[in-house]
Amino acid sequence: MKPHLRITVQTLLGRGTGQREIERMTGVDRKTIRRIGRELAGTGANSPGVATGSDGRESGIFGDQNPPPPRPPARVPKLARSACEVHRAWIEVQVQLGRNAQAIYQDLVERFGFTHRYNSVKRFVRTLRRRDPERFDVLESDPGEEAQVDLGLGAPTRYRTGKYRRPLLFVLTLKYSGKAFRKVVWKCDQQMWARLHEEAFRALSGVTTYVVLDNLKQGVIKPDLYEPQLNPVYAAMLAHHGAVADVARIEDPDRKGAVEKAIQHTQDTALKGRRFESIEEQNAWLSHWEERWAAPRIHGRKKRQVLAMYLEEKPFLKPMPLEPFRCFRQEKRTVDDSGLIPVDASHYAALPAAPHCEVMVRIYEREIEIFDLEGQLLRRHDKSETKGAYKLLPEDRIFNPSRETACLIGKVHKIGPHCAQLAREIFSRLGRPGQKAIYALSNLARHHDVADIEKACEKVLSLPQPSYQALKRILAVSAAAKEAGAAADKEKLRQEGEHIRQVEDYQRFFDQHTGQLSLLPPDPSVPQPQEPPR
Repeated sequence: MKPHLRITVQTLLGRGTGQREIERMTGVDRKTIRRIGRELAGTGANSPGVATGSDGRESGIFGDQNPPPPRPPARVPKLARSACEVHRAWIEVQVQLGRNAQAIYQDLVERFGFTHRYNSVKRFVRTLRRRDPERFDVLESDPGEEAQVDLGLGAPTRYRTGKYRRPLLFVLTLKYSGKAFRKVVWKCDQQMWARLHEEAFRALSGVTTYVVLDNLKQGVIKPDLYEPQLNPVYAAMLAHHGAVADVARIEDPDRKGAVEKAIQHTQDTALKGRRFESIEEQNAWLSHWEERWAAPRIHGRKKRQVLAMYLEEKPFLKPMPLEPFRCFRQEKRTVDDSGLIPVDASHYAALPAAPHCEVMVRIYEREIEIFDLEGQLLRRHDKSETKGAYKLLPEDRIFNPSRETACLIGKVHKIGPHCAQLAREIFSRLGRPGQKAIYALSNLARHHDVADIEKACEKVLSLPQPSYQALKRILAVSAAAKEAGAAADKEKLRQEGEHIRQVEDYQRFFDQHTGQLSLLPPDPSVPQPQEPPR
């Protein structure tokens, strides 16, 4: 310590200044201040030692001058004793009542004449509020009941850029036995997270009932205390294997302490201080380390071999499904005006979904599935290998020439068999351009009788080249002949004949019956008209 700081500390101690105040003013550590105080207390000196002559006169910088007058002896502070110690019993009672340090300080001043500062009370109260250690339960599970999973960091590995990076370390641990599956990957998205689980289940030869994980984004989309929303790929994978996800609460690593300890054990024992030239090399080392060292080890708490406990647990694991899980990518799409949705530069029909509505698409390796927002399957298509392709069935098109031809021929068939045969003859000879003639043929029933159309079609079919124009000419001739016959029949109408009565007979009959009605007496039940008053 520099001499001027030492003199300053000694001077302040001699004046009775507190150690904390001296530390604040000079920046000297309190341990050093206490040591200087003990030195002053032992020597009784009040200033740094100065060389003196044998005659009692100082021979230093003062020369022959008289030495400075002696300072009063320094007051030794009570280093290990708080000013609140005399009131400990009363303060402990107030702390148990839940009172804060400010309230306790105010009562000390008013009731006991406390003359020290508030900070002294605050420090003393802080020492009395020590919390008891928190208790933790021992979480146990039955064989095959629970597996815990988490991500950590692996050992430095050479990346494709040539630099060393730490890949992600995936660990799945059986809670009962402690047997674990370990693998490092460069990237862990939703699909890789599901694949790693399936690979772990196959390596452990079975599936547990529950899988405990935290709220990492690969497994949980929306954390929630009561109903967390799982990643759809992860949820489908667990359902395929018959497992259930048990998501731990946020910031609750003790719920999955087995896998947390497994990650720490892997990092500290298997990977500490190692470097690998490839990620395959690190995975091979982890597999060897698990078989040679981790599985045969004695479990620290259970005091049993991990491999022996795993052999006990293995019969309780659920069997793996026969078919592997088909991993997919789920995305949201909007149906366009044509009833199509774009997926990887190709288009697929989403009918019966309405245009401009949203649908969910599951994209597999060789297939896509389209669902509505309620989870109902709408369509399933084989994935197109050509960019820009359209997966649209003929019956899905709004206007399909081939479908339109079939509809028109079916409509013509209602008129009659000859008419339908004529329509087929026209289409076989003209192809799609003949649809216009077939459409006109289907509308003939609006202006002509069905029987006349059938007779005309029969005549047209006997021609070397049947056509709609020939049918139209035949119907026109038939209609003209029918109109001429109707006019001739109208001219043949007569006013007199053998079966026609004379007009005078009708007149006589009318007059006779009119007179009889006038001679009948009035019916009393029928009200008679009264003459209006004058």
